Amino acid sequence: MSGTPELTRGDEYVVFYSGGPYNGQSDTRISTDGSWDDEVTVIAAVDGKETQLVYANPVAHLVGSQVQVTYSWDQPDSEPLEALDERNDD
Repeated sequence: MSGTPELTRGDEYVVFYSGGPYNGQSDTRISTDGSWDDEVTVIAAVDGKETQLVYANPVAHLVGSQVQVTYSWDQPDSEPLEALDERNDD
């Protein structure tokens, strides 16, 4: 049995987010090239303002016949959360 799951173009996989404001959230993605993304950027509302959060370092597992990929919050590459209250939305 191989330790790394395989995808083909068009396969669906489940993404789990670890850490940061998206901690514990999940969604599904479609493989466009037969693999999963190296990183995922999500736009999230934090305290009513949108911010870009980067999740990287994917770790993939095969659970039954489903590929599940967990991404960890990449805080240095994400927009700073503490600066959200300083934004001027005018």
